[in-house]
Amino acid sequence: MPKVKTHSRAKKTFKVTGSGRIKRYKAFKSHLLSKKSNKRKRHLRGSSMVSEANLNLVKRMLCLR
Repeated sequence: MPKVKTHSRAKKTFKVTGSGRIKRYKAFKSHLLSKKSNKRKRHLRGSSMVSEANLNLVKRMLCLR
């Protein structure tokens, strides 16, 4: 059987916490920031957890199952 390879972008994007949950960063914060309000940019600053709807997809990309 061939080896299972991890998705290269996923291993740079997602981090697994100590409790096993997967952390992600918010989208829409990389460019075209002049038209976005300070409040909007401030709320995009932190991190959040991957939702239950996408959890199986992300785990499959990270070879966690």
